Amino acid sequence: MPDWPGIAEVLRDSGITVPETAAPQAISGSDINAAWRLDTTLGPVFLKTCPARDLERFEAEADGLIELGTAEAIRAPQVLACARSESDAILALEWLDLQEPDPRAEQVLGEQLAAQHRHTRAKFGWHRDNTIGMTRQINPQGEDWIRFFRQWRLGFQLELADSNGFSGTLQSEGRMLLAGFERFFSNYTPPASLLHGDLWGGNRGCFGGVPVVFDPAVYYGDRESDLAMTRLFGGFSEAFYRSYESAWPLEPGHRDRLLLYQLYHVLNHLNLFGAAYLGRALEIIRQLNSR
Repeated sequence: MPDWPGIAEVLRDSGITVPETAAPQAISGSDINAAWRLDTTLGPVFLKTCPARDLERFEAEADGLIELGTAEAIRAPQVLACARSESDAILALEWLDLQEPDPRAEQVLGEQLAAQHRHTRAKFGWHRDNTIGMTRQINPQGEDWIRFFRQWRLGFQLELADSNGFSGTLQSEGRMLLAGFERFFSNYTPPASLLHGDLWGGNRGCFGGVPVVFDPAVYYGDRESDLAMTRLFGGFSEAFYRSYESAWPLEPGHRDRLLLYQLYHVLNHLNLFGAAYLGRALEIIRQLNSR
């Protein structure tokens, strides 16, 4: 259990007072961190806790939420505090009573995601590394998207898979894919768009009719990679995609690149959760190698 007196002291240093009578309420649904609703003098707060040694992970998440806010497109929870006590790291966010998006909110989310993606930088990557799930996500800044995605997304995940015991066919066919990587970007040079980075259905909701996104793995990259993630596990309506395409149509070849971008997340799931994802990873690699 977290050291609640120590956490209360850390929150107090951040201007958030926790009454002595406050009783933290555990929230289910997180596979990585403990999550709580905590009543404070500012009202209820959404609080994540983890061991103090992992503060950097929360700091990167907080920076990601703040970065999303700079686009002034999709609402993200406001960061109230990110710090650590002697034993616990904490990330305190504004409390939002989230609901599943209705069709209108899905449509708005598509428009807003296109607006977020129009928030661009000169270089791909980000000013710091962060995590995708519990996997470190390396974000060196540079102007070459093909090199960035090949080396720091697919190449990194394949190396990690090798160290996790997934060698042999996965590695040989994966290397074949990386060797012919450029063909998927013929006549296509994406801008460096602000990405959520982990945009599956469980990381978006709705508050008062307004779309909200959270748990980001932010960096600047090809906007198509965000959309590929939305299609990997489902949950987004056709109204969302129509709305996005109406605001900013996708470029030719995006259907082939969709598999390429989904492969990153499938490989990450292979590294996080094991062999259940090996077949799907090989299937995608073989489809891509046949094109």
